[in-house]
Amino acid sequence: MDNQIEVIIKDETGRIDKVLNDRLAEYSRSQLQQWIKDGHVSIDGKPIKANYKVHNGEKIIITTPEPEVLDLVPENLDLTIVYEDEDVVVVNKPQGMVVHPSAGHPNGTLVNGLLYQIKNLSTINDVVRPGIVHRIDKDTSGLLMVAKNDHAHEVLAKQLKDKTSLRKYIALVHGEIPHEKGRIEAPIGRSKVNRKMQAVTEEGKSAVTHFEVLQRFEGYTLIELQLETGRTHQIRVHMQYIGYPVAGDPLYGPKKTLKGNGQFLHAKLLGFEHPTTGEMMVFEAPLPEIFKKTLKQLKEKD
Repeated sequence: MDNQIEVIIKDETGRIDKVLNDRLAEYSRSQLQQWIKDGHVSIDGKPIKANYKVHNGEKIIITTPEPEVLDLVPENLDLTIVYEDEDVVVVNKPQGMVVHPSAGHPNGTLVNGLLYQIKNLSTINDVVRPGIVHRIDKDTSGLLMVAKNDHAHEVLAKQLKDKTSLRKYIALVHGEIPHEKGRIEAPIGRSKVNRKMQAVTEEGKSAVTHFEVLQRFEGYTLIELQLETGRTHQIRVHMQYIGYPVAGDPLYGPKKTLKGNGQFLHAKLLGFEHPTTGEMMVFEAPLPEIFKKTLKQLKEKD
C-alpha cells in the first residue's frame, strides 16, 4: 500500500525539489527527484516537475511507492547476545556492522544475524528492520535492545520517546577538556554542505547530550556520555560542535587522528523497564579490544 506525505509551504521559495530536500531530511534529493519524475508528487491532484517554483500556502502531496523488498537472508554472524527472554534481546554490536539492510548494505547486517539466532522478532518496523527499536552507527560498537514481539516494541519505543530509558556511551575525543562535566544542547539536522553528514542547525530537531570526563591524556580525553535524545550521529556532531571531535571519526573528526576501526565510540550501558514485568534492567558491555589497546598506548605515552 502506498503512503502519503503532506508538506505545506511556509514562506519557502524556489524549486520544489530543493524545498522538499530541505524539509524532508530523511529522504535523499535523488530519491525526491525520482518520485517527482515518476509522477508521485502533486499539487491539487496534478503531478508537477522538478523545476516547479513553490508558492506560499501550497499543499504538496507525495505518494511514496512501496519500498522494494530486500531479500532478507538469515546469516550466521555469531552475534554476542547479552540477554534474551520471551520479549527482549540485548545484543552487543561489533564495530563495522550496519544495523539493518539498505541499498548499499543488503547483507551482513545485525538484522541478518538476528534472523539466524532469534526465533521471533517484532514486525512494527518495515520488513528490513524486524525487531529494531533503535540504532547505533556502523562503526559504533555496543548495546542495542531488540523487540521479539510488537507489544514489547511499542513499550520500548515509548521509553525511548519519553526519555526514560538509559543509554551511556564511552568516547575518546581529541583535545583535553578542561571542565569535569558538560551539557550540550544544540539542534541537529541534515548538513547543507554534505548530505551524508548531520550538523548543528537552527532548523534541526532538539538534541541534548551530557558528558563527564573520565580521564585525560596528552591531546585526548576519555569521556562518558548520556543521551537525552537520540538524533542521527548525535554524539559525533555535538562533540565536534564544541571543539572536541571523537577520535578516529572519518566524517566529523580531523584527518590526523588515531587509527582504529572508525570512531572510538562505544554504547557501554543500556537500561530499560522490562515491557512485561516492569522491572528495571541494566546491561553493560566491555570496550572493544582496539579501544582498550589504544587507551593503554595513551597511558604509556603520558
